[in-house]
Amino acid sequence: MYKFVASILFTSLFFIGIQFKANAQYRIAQIDIEGNAKTKAYIILRELPYHVGSVVIKDSLIFLNTLAKEQLINTSLFNDVNITSSPIDSGDVKIKIIVSERWYFFPLPYFRWVDRNFSEWWNEQHHSLDRVNYGINLRQSNATGNNDRLTLGLITGYTHQAVARYQFPYLDKKLRFGMGLGWQYFTQKELNTSTNLDKQIFTKTIADIQNGYRVNANFFYRPNLFERFTVQVGYGNATISDSALLVQPNYFPNHNKSLTYGDIGINFSKTKFDYNAYPTQGNSTDIGIFQRFSAGTNLSSFSLRSVYAHRLNRNNFYIIESSSLAKLVPNQNYLDSRLMGYGSMQMNGFEYYVIDGNAGSIAKAEWHHLLGSYSLPTKSGFAITDKLVKHLPDIKYHFWLKAFTNLGYAYSEHPVNYSKLSNTLLRSAGLGLDIISIYDLVIKIDYSMNQLGDKGVYLHGGINF
Repeated sequence: MYKFVASILFTSLFFIGIQFKANAQYRIAQIDIEGNAKTKAYIILRELPYHVGSVVIKDSLIFLNTLAKEQLINTSLFNDVNITSSPIDSGDVKIKIIVSERWYFFPLPYFRWVDRNFSEWWNEQHHSLDRVNYGINLRQSNATGNNDRLTLGLITGYTHQAVARYQFPYLDKKLRFGMGLGWQYFTQKELNTSTNLDKQIFTKTIADIQNGYRVNANFFYRPNLFERFTVQVGYGNATISDSALLVQPNYFPNHNKSLTYGDIGINFSKTKFDYNAYPTQGNSTDIGIFQRFSAGTNLSSFSLRSVYAHRLNRNNFYIIESSSLAKLVPNQNYLDSRLMGYGSMQMNGFEYYVIDGNAGSIAKAEWHHLLGSYSLPTKSGFAITDKLVKHLPDIKYHFWLKAFTNLGYAYSEHPVNYSKLSNTLLRSAGLGLDIISIYDLVIKIDYSMNQLGDKGVYLHGGINF
């Protein structure tokens, strides 16, 4: 009997010990940060899933450190982040964060096609330099070390444009509220005045065909690491010339020559990705409501976008994305009828088409496989080059092969100009190569075909400064 009781007692203590060890906790006693020559320490601390004094389960510390690294990389402030933890004693732990800051000031020459994508400009518009904007774009990220962004632009070419924007992320001590301001003035000599056979038709004049301005302010609330509520208010005016009005009298609502408006947009987003620029794991949801106010020409729209990425193993992941947009347009006009082929409502294989309508949805599915990576040599053997390169971050390229398919539908209450894509199921599929590197560089080279039998190679992407 004694041996039986002792055996039961020993077994119970053994399992209690295992449970205690599994649930053993650490207190975050210290967080040290290195490498932040400009970035304020509290901006880094804001992105962490713990703080000094937090009590965490020991087994979860590796996961939390990985999450902290992902959050810091997704600020677009750093090229690299390294986070380690070491015990101070049996109950306390120290976190060490080493960051490698990006270059924050970019006096960039501005050169960009005005068409919706590179392929349309290169093939449909025969890479005409008349359809290019160029000038100077001064971008100062992390201007004061608070992850604030200042943009000043003077653009000429296809569109004459002056732009000023400033985004300040946080206004309060708890780092939850922020705001931004923007101003833009533009003139242009060519205008997309209609759609025919689901292709854009342009009208070009010697004098300015359109001019306008817009001012806006945005306010956001970020209650936690992943969620953000944004409200943006704007006021602006756009005016077309007499020749544009003659070509398209229904460009603006009520056959007007100009549109003066105020608007408000409300957005909720929840984003939890390992890497926002090219997610391989995680999910996001964006919900938007937009209302434009103008005498007799109101416009309401509702949008929903959802992305889910799942990593199968180190070399494979899949991603599923859906986007929907619906408009309430009491006064039909060309400006408000634009639907697919603009903004986030883009389908692979339909780069040369646009679809006018009232509502639409797109579903995408992709499978990705890592082909390999390549690092640029840090030494070339030339003294002048090596002196320059040593001040640059290590440049590594990742190559992902992908297969994809898209489905979409655009509803048009009043299809016009021989549209063959509205009110019908849209389908496309293809293969692609994605190239990923520093500064959120993502270049996508896709070969796709659609239900019309169109086939082609399309180029997308760029670099985020």
